[in-house]
Amino acid sequence: MKKLIFTFILATALMVSGTHESSAAASTYKVKKGDTLYKISRMHNVSVNNLMKWNGIKSSVIYPNQTLKVISGGSTTAAKKPAKKPAKTPSRSDNDTVKKEFIANSSAYTASCKGCSGITKTGLNLKKNPSLKVIAVDPLVIPLGSKVHVEGYGYAVAGDIGGAIKGNRIDVFMASHNRAIQWGRKNVRVKVLN
Repeated sequence: MKKLIFTFILATALMVSGTHESSAAASTYKVKKGDTLYKISRMHNVSVNNLMKWNGIKSSVIYPNQTLKVISGGSTTAAKKPAKKPAKTPSRSDNDTVKKEFIANSSAYTASCKGCSGITKTGLNLKKNPSLKVIAVDPLVIPLGSKVHVEGYGYAVAGDIGGAIKGNRIDVFMASHNRAIQWGRKNVRVKVLN
């Protein structure tokens, strides 16, 4: 009987220690339609830069059914925010640093125009999610998937492109045509965040 109890305790200890060790191991994630690197990074509490590094990705563009390596646990994961601090904005964390800052000529666009699909270049569905803060960018200036802060618009994600968006130009997404008209065309300060 003592041998049986000892064997049970030893087996339980090995299972628990094995589970603990595998929590820092790599796992995979299959990209779904509408996913972005930023969204996946928040789901797994890792940085976009780490996701790109672990998967050998040079651009922030990902595709449905693509399999990404996601490493959870260990020192490479992003730190979780303490529960006592109120969340500022979903796309804003306390450790953001400004990678680039410049003045951009901005205009506004909407997904509610005739013939518009409402799906961004990175796969975001703006018709189903009209409260998203998304800007269209020139990916050579602001990489797709980057977090940004736009003066007068707030924190957003660089999730779309446009034929006329070249150089230091951006297009901010508005839920309605009237709000897009109200935004108009103006120069704004843009901060590209880490």
